[in-house]
Amino acid sequence: MDDVVSFGGIVLLVSVVLSAALLTSKLTERLSIPGGALFLAAAAVASDVFPSLDVSIKTVERVATVALIVILLDGGTSIGWRRFRAAAVPIASLGVLGTFLTAGLVALFAHWVLSFGWTTAGLLGAAIAPTDPAVMFSVLGDREVSGRTGTILEGESGANDPVGIALMLGLIELAQHEDETFWIVVEKFSLQMIVGLSIGVVGGLALGAVIQRLSLPSSGLYTVRTLAGAGIIFGVATVAHGSGFLAVFVAGLLVGDLRAPFKAEIEVFQEALAALAEIVVFIALGLTITISAVGVDRWAQGVLLAIFLALAARPAAVAALLAPTRLGRGEKLFVMWGGLKGAVPILLAAFALAGGVEDARTIYELVFVVVMVSVLVQGGTIAHAANRLGIEMTRIPVTPRVERPAEEQTGEQLLSRW
Repeated sequence: MDDVVSFGGIVLLVSVVLSAALLTSKLTERLSIPGGALFLAAAAVASDVFPSLDVSIKTVERVATVALIVILLDGGTSIGWRRFRAAAVPIASLGVLGTFLTAGLVALFAHWVLSFGWTTAGLLGAAIAPTDPAVMFSVLGDREVSGRTGTILEGESGANDPVGIALMLGLIELAQHEDETFWIVVEKFSLQMIVGLSIGVVGGLALGAVIQRLSLPSSGLYTVRTLAGAGIIFGVATVAHGSGFLAVFVAGLLVGDLRAPFKAEIEVFQEALAALAEIVVFIALGLTITISAVGVDRWAQGVLLAIFLALAARPAAVAALLAPTRLGRGEKLFVMWGGLKGAVPILLAAFALAGGVEDARTIYELVFVVVMVSVLVQGGTIAHAANRLGIEMTRIPVTPRVERPAEEQTGEQLLSRW
């Protein structure tokens, strides 16, 4: 009986948190602040007041991994191959070279200005270099950035997450073995990218064939099928020592443009899961941080890192890589300011802490401060920046319209066709 009551309390707590997320959605939309930021701060305060709410780093790592699978799948399918191909060069350059440039500049700043060792500085740079698509979507609410600018921001966010993760894993391997050279980072990164990309392409084509040819007995099952396929693709790539995150994103791109039964319902389901996943990760990070234990010097270092990242490192990388493109000055400035941080730095900091590297706790606390500053300052001003820079944003219809051929007017007819 005690177990039932205890589990009931957990269900109650989770339900209250989800209800609070829904109730604060209008508030965060008005303030242009991601809802996850409020939960990050609330969870951090709650962990101080109620120490029993403490969550292990291993749990955060697993929660963030599952959340990122959902977020990258949603990001890939929402972009689709046609949109991605139209902006493939800037997306690839920002996603790969931009991640390395940003991480390198942050590492130099952390070493020369904040006096961290090279290993710690490199891990910090890799952790906070990737951007986050789910945070951007939650900031914009029911608005969508039009044109190539929106595609570049979305595509970059999906591409630089696997790149940042692979870089971080290589650096952790280097930090754990003093006799290793930087070559191990290159080797691990290359393996992750090649295997992940290959399995993503094969898995995406296979998943596309299943989506188009396999009929299911219930409409509700269609919303789960793509998610299950993404889990398989991630698992196969990871077991093969590749980047499961890259594989999921690539597979999402390949199936994003396919015509499929109940596609609109599937997209709504995936978008809702991605939003929930982001909130869960923010809460998990908050519960692992004891605000009272984060010293003033750590707050100061984190704020300095966030300022340098937003005003120097990312703008320098974006300006260099987007110089050959035909984007206008306002569009380039918006891409520079749109590098919001979220779930991925949390996951990468958890990797460092779980790996037991030197200064891992310091890295984790600094990531907390950087993410908090990013979502509050950059997130709170992104819509205003779009208006000032002349970036067109369109309203997303609240009620999705299901696209069906003229002869297919009902779900039953659609099912019978497939």
